[in-house]
Amino acid sequence: MFAFMEIINQAVKDKYTSQYETMDSQWRYLGGKQKSANLLKLCKNLKIENYVDVGSGDGSVIDFLEKAGFSENMYALEISESGVERIKARQLNSLKEIKLFNGYTIPYSDKQFSLSSCCHVLEHVEHPRTLLREIARVSDYQYFEIPIDFSFFVDNKIKHYLDYGHINIYTPSLFKFLLKSEGFEIIDEDFWFTSDELLKFQFKSNSSKYWKQKLKNFIVSLTPYKKIKPSAYSVLCKNTGTGLQIL
Repeated sequence: MFAFMEIINQAVKDKYTSQYETMDSQWRYLGGKQKSANLLKLCKNLKIENYVDVGSGDGSVIDFLEKAGFSENMYALEISESGVERIKARQLNSLKEIKLFNGYTIPYSDKQFSLSSCCHVLEHVEHPRTLLREIARVSDYQYFEIPIDFSFFVDNKIKHYLDYGHINIYTPSLFKFLLKSEGFEIIDEDFWFTSDELLKFQFKSNSSKYWKQKLKNFIVSLTPYKKIKPSAYSVLCKNTGTGLQIL
């Protein structure tokens, strides 16, 4: 079983090795700006002595967190070599260490960090429970953010999402089920819609689609459907240590 997992992990890892060599830096900059704002809002009452970001991508989120004075002791883990190089190039003063990891094994001791974050990562992970258990092991509090790709006919868009590397599709409720079944206590949560900056960038060549999406987001945000189909869902947790208990 474990040998099989290692083979699959390497196959997935190979797909991400050079991902950040050609990815649009402006898109990631704007995405990092919104993701960091979301994190800062939910974690504003925590005292963060040290912090690890699991799946840091090109480092855009931790870059914004440093500018906000979030923590003087930040650590980053990333599966992509090109992502690690992008992070190093930022020369962040509060980033104490950046490590390449296999996507599952976190090379730090139990409860080493006040907070761990995992933003827009778990939708890419083959064995999310394995990674969740490692995140819980190394941190007192955990912050997660996921995109909400769900639709009633999402199975008709498999190629679309696989092209983004999204192999898991969640709703907020389904994601909370996953967390709670792994012993995570939900402390706070929020439901997000794509920022106007990102929408303008996404639809810069099609103003009608921009206004259509903007109106759709506004309408949904005023209804109970907001908690089913936002653009993204974020949650602050504390793991109880009970783990998965069935039967």
